[in-house]
Formats: sequence, structure tokens, C-alpha cells
Amino acid sequence: MASRRPISPWPPEPASLQGRAVDNLRFIRETMESAGSFTAVSGVGVVLMGLTALAAAPLAALQASRHAWLAIWIGEAALALAIAAVCIGRRARRAQVSVVRGPARRCLINFAPPFIASIVLTLLLDQHGLFAAIPGVWLLLYGAGVVTGGAFSIKLLPLMGACFMALGALALVAPATWGDALMAAGFGGLHIVFGAAIVVVTRRHGG
Repeated sequence: MASRRPISPWPPEPASLQGRAVDNLRFIRETMESAGSFTAVSGVGVVLMGLTALAAAPLAALQASRHAWLAIWIGEAALALAIAAVCIGRRARRAQVSVVRGPARRCLINFAPPFIASIVLTLLLDQHGLFAAIPGVWLLLYGAGVVTGGAFSIKLLPLMGACFMALGALALVAPATWGDALMAAGFGGLHIVFGAAIVVVTRRHGG
């Protein structure tokens, strides 16, 4: 009597070539994004940040209370960050670039430590009444953040950060009365100059 062989199941269907191609393209795109530079920096946004600082400097200089002076500059910093976030977001959407992955994520991670350090030092300096040191600390640490974060972005950013650091070092040894002028020169003047340069350099990306 002949033995019965079990009926083998149907072989699995081969994966769709189109599906494989889509997966491969997605992998290649993600790899290129993670290895590239974040180019969605808005030069217009940087210029606007500079203009808000130029407006804040004379207003802060008129304050009789140092805490009122500090409040104006903190408000200006918050406004500048909001402008940067909106302008970068709009530019990234036009360029179809992620602002939470790849180079953008590395920019943020590298910018964050100096920014957090500036907040901690500001609280400490305010507690001890050392307001004269705040302009230098802000310029120096902001510059450090731009240098480290800008390493994954366009080449102008590390240069701008280095200029901020030099200005911050000057502010730490300059007379206290120079504080607002140096803040205006840095957060105002440097932002406007480099923002205009970024617009020119990145014009092909939508500047």
C-alpha cells in the first residue's frame, strides 16, 4: 500500500518588488538626511532676531531697576526664540526637511547644553546681584551653542558663534556700562549681518 505524503502548503508569496523599492528609497533618504547638514536656517528669521535686540537694548538701558532690565532682555530672548522656531519651521516645510530628525536633531542637542548653562548661571548671578556679568555670560554661551549646533548646519553659523564668543569675552572684562551696547552689537548687529549673509548664501534653498 503506497504511503501518503502530506500535502505541502502553498509557498509564501514573494514580497512585492514595489514595496521593497519603497523601503530601500526610504532607507537611503533617511541615511542621507542623518549624514547631511541642516540647511533650513532662515536668514530672514536671524535678521528679525537682530532687530528685536536692537529695539530692546535702549529700552533696557533706561530701566532704573536691574530686575526690570533683566526682565526686558529675557522677554527679548523669548521673542527671538519664538521667531527662530516659526521661521525655521516654515523654511523646513518648504524644503521638506525634518526639524526633529537627522541633522536638525543633532543641532538642537548640541545647542541645548550651553543654553541650559546660561539659564542656570543667570539665576545664580541674579541671586548674588552680579548683573554686570550677565551680558558676557549670555554672549559667550550663546556663541558656544551656535558653534556646536552649527557644526551640523551651514558653515556661516560656527563663524557667527565664534564672533559671539569673542564679544562675550570682551563683555566680561569691559566696564559694566558697556553691557547694553555689547548686547546690541551681538544679539542685534551680528544677527543682522550674518542673517543677511545667510539669505544670500542659501538663496538657492529658498533663503
